Amino acid sequence: MKYTQLGRTGLKVSRLVLGTMNFGPETDEADSHAIMDAALDAGINFFDTANVYGRSGNRGRTEKIIGNWFAQGGDRRDKVVLATKVYGNMADGDAWPNHDKLSAVNIRRAVDASLKRLQTDYIDLYQFHHIDRTTGFDEIWQAIDVLVQQGKVLYAGSSNFPGYKIAQANETAARRGGTIGLVSEQCLYNLAERRAEMEVIPAAQEYGLGVIPWSPLNGGLLGGVLRKQVEGSRRATGRAAETLADPAGRAQIQAYEDLLDKHGIAPGEAALAWLLTRPGVTGPIVGPRTAEQLASALRAVELELSEDLLAGLDEIFPGPGPSPEAFAW
Repeated sequence: MKYTQLGRTGLKVSRLVLGTMNFGPETDEADSHAIMDAALDAGINFFDTANVYGRSGNRGRTEKIIGNWFAQGGDRRDKVVLATKVYGNMADGDAWPNHDKLSAVNIRRAVDASLKRLQTDYIDLYQFHHIDRTTGFDEIWQAIDVLVQQGKVLYAGSSNFPGYKIAQANETAARRGGTIGLVSEQCLYNLAERRAEMEVIPAAQEYGLGVIPWSPLNGGLLGGVLRKQVEGSRRATGRAAETLADPAGRAQIQAYEDLLDKHGIAPGEAALAWLLTRPGVTGPIVGPRTAEQLASALRAVELELSEDLLAGLDEIFPGPGPSPEAFAW
């Protein structure tokens, strides 16, 4: 496994991030534990989760699965850089006020609940899962400062933030002093969805945030979906089915798979390897449902993409370019 520092911090993390959203809803606890063991054995030390994972009616289930894995011992907790998130409503029926978003009240409540489920004393990276349009960053940073002083949180990160909110957050942190501000941004970013290159990634680089892409295979579209359909091993659903129903979208994915067939590279591994070449990227989040999917993701870390292949990928999936040139002269 290869490692890098998380943004401007001294924290060393693996170039792949183990996403756990499937733990509970798609993968049972025993298999989830086996995947985490395999990831740790392979050198993946960066695990990502969220308090709401487990799906409606069972929110928090994923954190409990991870906590039970930590409780097995073997220095599991000490070996892992643990990231979780706060924002979504954790109250039964979503009816209670002050049980969601980023008020100081909810942050305090949410972090204590996550610590209990995760069976740990501290969270390495506490991430804001979404922007809160009703809570100012002065209040948010006041709450985080207290958690850092208590030793419950070490670093703070964002997720799904636009570039201007990254700037607001870190300018407020700098003015207040104390906290070092955001150190990471977790955003939607992959070959087929490159809008983050316009402002989010430049803002992250300017403020020293590590970029953690989620959905690196764009909902499975970049994982060889057409080949799997022919083989009968996968049926496209949701966003993937909508894209493939559009002739232009289907032709784009076909060109992508044809290009990688020419180079003898598996599509999913190429999509992950491409992200690892991108400026500012710490590592993409991989969310394996099985040990076989984890093994495929691990191969991407060692994969070297030729200049010819990179140029071909850019031709099929051209990025927007940085702003303002992306939309102005």
